[in-house]
Amino acid sequence: QVQLVESGGGLVQPGGSLRLSCAASGTIFSIYTMGWYRQAPGKQRELVADITRGGSANYADSGKGRFNISRDNAKNTIHLQMNNLKPEDTAVYYCKVYYRHSAGVIVYDYWGQGTQVTVSS
Repeated sequence: QVQLVESGGGLVQPGGSLRLSCAASGTIFSIYTMGWYRQAPGKQRELVADITRGGSANYADSGKGRFNISRDNAKNTIHLQMNNLKPEDTAVYYCKVYYRHSAGVIVYDYWGQGTQVTVSS
């Protein structure tokens, strides 16, 4: 079983910053790509940014130049630094990981519970 602990959401004014963190623990043999997704009311869940174990990052166009994702493999943790936040960034942000829980070939994915980010004056 995998546990994901997400933190860092909250209320911020437009132009402000937040830092989201996601820590994975549990029966994990190996973790692969980790990332953040978001879902605004009435919209589909979408990728915000993800990062491979080797540190290669991928960003949605909406966050390029404003968001930065980083990873600490020793702690199975990722961080998403979000700067110059806009009201349209308001959403529930979800952490997602791809992992193996044994030396077998199956790679599983797992979602966190989500953390609310609200950008409003």
